[in-house]
Amino acid sequence: MERPAWAPRGIDISVPSVSRIYDFYLGGSHNFEVDREAARRAMEFMPGLPKIMQANRAFMRRAVRFAAAEGITQFLDIGSGIPTFGSVHEVARAVSPEARVMYVDHDPVAVAHSQAVLAGDQHADVLAADLRKPREILDSPQVRALIDQNRPVALLLVAILHFVEDTDDPYAAVAELRDALAPGSLLVLTHASYEGIPLSPERAEGTVDVYKGIRNPLVMRSREAVARFFEGYDMVEPGLVPMPQWRPETAPEDEDAYSFSGFAGVGRKA
Repeated sequence: MERPAWAPRGIDISVPSVSRIYDFYLGGSHNFEVDREAARRAMEFMPGLPKIMQANRAFMRRAVRFAAAEGITQFLDIGSGIPTFGSVHEVARAVSPEARVMYVDHDPVAVAHSQAVLAGDQHADVLAADLRKPREILDSPQVRALIDQNRPVALLLVAILHFVEDTDDPYAAVAELRDALAPGSLLVLTHASYEGIPLSPERAEGTVDVYKGIRNPLVMRSREAVARFFEGYDMVEPGLVPMPQWRPETAPEDEDAYSFSGFAGVGRKA
């Protein structure tokens, strides 16, 4: 398999990557045949996966615009993935030109491509780090140089927590990040769930098995379990809802049924 120029040396391009699969769902070009094959296998069980990912991305952009309109100028996007059109720094700066954005991802392709996109940008950077080690993120010199943790921050955990198993205690990681944030900070979150999927749980489980097979377990959580991530936050209206129902810019009923799978919400730290 030929290695393209954008693929860093040292990564195993024979193994699928969640970031590159997500890029494929969004119509991106930074993925390999091994990623596309994994995506196609998952879509055999859940053919609406691209619709879900598009709804997820659309929510992220609405939430970033909301945060910027609320006066937040600092964004910490953990599990940011491979940059695509309408990334956080682009959306935020359309509202607040002085916005600062720190992207965090553990995928080498996502980090390398982010570095290329952000080259020369004094107010945006990318850190190679893992959500499961929040202290390493918070104490990173890169983060401290860009993000003033004494001022409100929009913390984005978009489509990332369902890749953290309960044995890694995602609730503790989110709580540690919350405790480091200044009052007025926002948590922007989406999470996969069986609730709302227009399929039987048994059929949807086939998609979960595909992700297990590529060493990226997908953990579907109930609405109640997802709501626990917002402990210590006051929910912003309309609360924790299917992604298209969070402050939609088009009528939610016009959306594909698959796009209602999973939950989205924004919380404000008191």
